Amino acid sequence: MPEKLLFGAAYYAEYMPQDRLEKDMELLSGAHFNLIRVAESAWSTWEPRDGQFDFSPLLRVLDAAHEHGISVIVGTPTYAIPPWLAKKYPDILSDTHAGPCRYGPRQNFDLTHPGYRFHAERIIRRLAQAVSGHPAVIGWQLDNETKPYDTCSDRAQALFKDWLKARFGTVEALNREMGLAYWSNSIADWEDMPDVRGTINGSLGAEYAAFQRHLVTEFLLWQRSILDEYRRPDQFVTHNFDYEWRGISFGLQPDADQFDAAEAVDIAGCDIYHESQGALTGAEIAFCGNLARGLKKANHLVLETQAQGNFGWLPWPGQLRLQALAHIAGGADCVEYWHWHSIHNGLESYWKGVLSHDMAPGETYRQAAALGAELQALSPHVVHLKKKSRAAVMVSTRSQTGFAWFPTCRQDQTPEKGYSDYLRWLCDSLYRLNVEYDVISDAERDFSAYELLILPCLYAAPEELLEAVDAYVKNGGHLLAAFRTGFADEYLKIYHDRQPHRLTGCLGLGYDRFTKPVDVTLASDEIDLPERCPVTDWMELVEPTTARSLCTYRHPVWGGIPAVTENDYGAGRAAYLAACFAPEGLDAVLEHLLPRLGVPVPAERFPLIVRIGTNAAGHTVTFALNFSGESRSYTVPRPVRLLPDGPAFPAGQAVPLGPWDGAVLEDI
Repeated sequence: MPEKLLFGAAYYAEYMPQDRLEKDMELLSGAHFNLIRVAESAWSTWEPRDGQFDFSPLLRVLDAAHEHGISVIVGTPTYAIPPWLAKKYPDILSDTHAGPCRYGPRQNFDLTHPGYRFHAERIIRRLAQAVSGHPAVIGWQLDNETKPYDTCSDRAQALFKDWLKARFGTVEALNREMGLAYWSNSIADWEDMPDVRGTINGSLGAEYAAFQRHLVTEFLLWQRSILDEYRRPDQFVTHNFDYEWRGISFGLQPDADQFDAAEAVDIAGCDIYHESQGALTGAEIAFCGNLARGLKKANHLVLETQAQGNFGWLPWPGQLRLQALAHIAGGADCVEYWHWHSIHNGLESYWKGVLSHDMAPGETYRQAAALGAELQALSPHVVHLKKKSRAAVMVSTRSQTGFAWFPTCRQDQTPEKGYSDYLRWLCDSLYRLNVEYDVISDAERDFSAYELLILPCLYAAPEELLEAVDAYVKNGGHLLAAFRTGFADEYLKIYHDRQPHRLTGCLGLGYDRFTKPVDVTLASDEIDLPERCPVTDWMELVEPTTARSLCTYRHPVWGGIPAVTENDYGAGRAAYLAACFAPEGLDAVLEHLLPRLGVPVPAERFPLIVRIGTNAAGHTVTFALNFSGESRSYTVPRPVRLLPDGPAFPAGQAVPLGPWDGAVLEDI
C-alpha cells in the first residue's frame, strides 16, 4: 500500500490534441502531483484491430512518469469495447429491460457474453505482460465503475435460473418463497420460467436485481484472478466504486453489492462528485467517503473527483483545498482528479480538468499546485489516518430494491423518493451535528464494536439479522431505527405478524396502520423542535407497549399518536422514528436522542465541520473545516499545533478559519 498521500489526476495521452507528454509531466511534477491513472478508457487504442496490439504509447507515458517521480495506477480497459468487437459479435451488446443497446456509449455490453470474456481476458493479459514489470506502476484498477448494465439476455436469464435452483432447490419452494401464486405466476417446471423482464412480482424482480449485482462481484473477482498471475507483490489492486447518481454522487449504488465486490480489491477506491460554489456542503464527501471506508474497514482511495468538473462546478477560491482536506479527514489516502486536461471532443468535452481547453497552467492549476505542496508536507501526519466511530449506519441494497418496487410516495404529481433519500436524510443530519459514523453492510451480525447501531429504513431483512439486532440491544447496545424497518424478509415477502417484525419487544411498540401524511406536523413537549416541522412521505400509526413517546403528530385526526419513541430493553435502549419529517426537526430530535443512545453530540454545528482521526504516530489529528463564505473559528479542547508547520494553540483558544477554509491540527 502507498506510504504517502497520493495526489494526482487521470491522464489520457490518447486524447491529447498534440504530443505534449514531456510538458505535461513537467507541469504535473511542478504541482507536486505524484500519481496518474491511465489506460482504462483505451481498449480501441491498445487493440485497434482484432488481435493487433500496440502498447508503445502507454509505455512511453510510463517511462516519462517514472523519470519525473510520478507513480501510475493502470486500469484494465474493459468497460468500453472497441467497434470491431461489437461488429464481430452483434449479440455482445446488452439486451435490457428497455430493449437492446446500440453501439456508442460505454458499458453497453453483456458481462456474461463468452466472446466478451475471451477478448477482455486477452487484452488484460497482454496489457499486464507489457507493463506489470514497469517501475512506475504501483497499482491496478479493475475495470471502471462496474455495473451489470441491466443484462437480460437469454444467457443471463439461464444463469439466473441456475441461481434460483441453487437457492431454492425446487420450483415448489420458489413458488412459495416468491409468492408466485399471485396472478397465476406459479411454475410447475424450471423450463416454464418466463422472461423476468415482464414480472409483476416484486420478490422475483428483486432476486433478479440481486443476481445482477452478483454478476458484478463475479466479474471483478475474475479480473483480479487474471491480474494476480502478472502483477508484482508490491502492486495493489483497487476499483473505483461509484454511487447512485443524481447529477452528483448521491446515495448507495443500487446496481452492485459493493461490500461483496470489495473482496476483489486490496484497497477500495471511489469516485465522488458533488455540488460546488455556494452549494458546497461537504455532505457528499463525508457520506460517500464513509461508505468507501466501510467496504474494507480501512482507508480508501478517491480515484475520481472534480478539479473544475461539470458545468457549474468551478470551485470558488479555497474550495479545491477544502474539498481535498475533507476527503482526507474521512480516511482517504488519495485524492485524484478526473481529469488532468479538458477534452476537446466527445460527450465530456465540458467536464473540465485541472487544465482548461487552452492546456495552459491557469488559476485552477495554480491552486492545485499550492495544494500539492501542502499535502506533501501534511502526508507524514495524516496518511493512513485511523477513524474510530461510536455509531454505525447499516446499508442494505435489498432494502433499496424494496423501495424501488414499493416507494413511499406514488401519487399523481408527487415525485417518488427512494431508499437513498432516507439514508441521506439520516446521514446528513449526523453530518450537520458533527457525529462521525461508520457504514456497515446488512451482512454484519456482530455490532459490539459500536455504542449505537442505526438502521435507516431496513425494509428487507432476514430473520437472523433482526434477531442479531434484538440481541445487541438486549445485551446493552443502543439502536436507532427508522420507519419501514423490519417490514419484509430478504425476498421482499412482507412478514405476516405485527410490524416491525421481530423488533416489537426491542422497540416497545407495534403497528398495523400507515398512511401518507397530509398537513401533519411534529409536536413535542420534550424536544425543542422548529416552530413548524412538517411530516412528509410516510407515517406509521404506532401503538406503544413499553416505549415512551418523545414526539407526536399534530393533526385533527392523527394528533397525539407517537412519531418518535424510546424504549429501555434489557441492558440497552432503542429509539424509533415512525415517520419522515423536516431535516431541521430531525437535527433537533437527534441532538436530544443521541446522548441517550451512547453517542455524545459535539458543540460545533454545520457549516463548521470537525472530523477526527489518529495518525501513525498515535496522535489525534483534528480537521476543522468551514463550509461557508463567512469567517469562523474553532475552539480547541486540547493543546494542538497547526499542521504542517504552524503555531501552537493552548486549550480553549480559537483557531481562526476564513471563508471556505480548513485547518489541520495535531495534539501536542
